Amino acid sequence: MKKVYADAASALDGLLFDGMLVAAGGFGLCGVPENLIAAMRDSGVKDITVASNNCGVDDFGLGILLKTRQIRKMISSYVGENAEFMRQYLSGELELEFNPQGTLAERMRAGGCGIPGFYTRTGVGTVIAEGKEHKDFDGETYILERAIVADLSIIKAWKADDTGNLVFRKTARNFNPPAGMCGRVCVAEVEEIVERGALDPDCIHLPGIYVHRLVQGTFEKRIEQRTTRAA
Repeated sequence: MKKVYADAASALDGLLFDGMLVAAGGFGLCGVPENLIAAMRDSGVKDITVASNNCGVDDFGLGILLKTRQIRKMISSYVGENAEFMRQYLSGELELEFNPQGTLAERMRAGGCGIPGFYTRTGVGTVIAEGKEHKDFDGETYILERAIVADLSIIKAWKADDTGNLVFRKTARNFNPPAGMCGRVCVAEVEEIVERGALDPDCIHLPGIYVHRLVQGTFEKRIEQRTTRAA
């Protein structure tokens, strides 16, 4: 099965449709599938729901899809670094489903493992729990969270072989493995594609069984918050 594609646009060919649910890896600007996001913008797909920890910043990452009004709803944990995200949400232009970070990661992982839902104590007694089933275990109250199964996963890795085995670099691992697991189709962009057998099997973070398409990209690697001090 050929998994390597020439560019991000061809890797997404035939996968995009209006109203779809997309799971996207990344945390802030770390490990963001920026080439695939740009290709989604250029495709004109609209009314999409995106499950991702956050929505990038105003002019980078998922933020560029907010700017073009292609995102209808976000399933996210954090919105603080994106002024346009906050503006659209507060004005009622963007639907937002808040998720604690651990819950969001587990919803994705559960979807990739065929687990339809799970109980967690996180969010009990808050707005997160509204409308969700409550159940007591050993004297503690838990809420039921449903797994996320996305129409498409877009993720970013450091290295891959041509079968789709992926290695993530340091904190760029973040949400990328669970996001990649939960998509009916997963497209990964990587910094380098190596020969089959070059990756240590014990160091593979996401097996190629989850990855359907690959593209080697170029990356800006922006710094989200630059903090300096006097010499």
